[in-house]
Amino acid sequence: MTQQDAASPSPSGEAMLAWWSQQWLQGATPVARLQLAWMESLAEAMQFEAQYLRALAESGERLAGCYTGEAAADPEALQQCYRRLLEDVTDAHLKRLHKVAELSQDFRTRVWEEI
Repeated sequence: MTQQDAASPSPSGEAMLAWWSQQWLQGATPVARLQLAWMESLAEAMQFEAQYLRALAESGERLAGCYTGEAAADPEALQQCYRRLLEDVTDAHLKRLHKVAELSQDFRTRVWEEI
């Protein structure tokens, strides 16, 4: 047997390697799809958080406007400004919680579809 013969796989070895790589790829594909579903859910959660942080930033800007505008001199107007801000932040938080609750169900649906 020459060195070249020892280095080249036999026909049965090539068939075994082809079979093994096919089995390996079939086994890895569901795991990759599950990971993709998880990453999509994570991306959605990050998007929800970014929207909530944006709402908080906008309310902070409006709060600064309450102190510098005409509402700063009038306690009743300042209270109304606070109330509107509180309602907006509460609505944003409730939307956030609703989306997070949906996210769990969406993730389960995605995983089930991949299975």
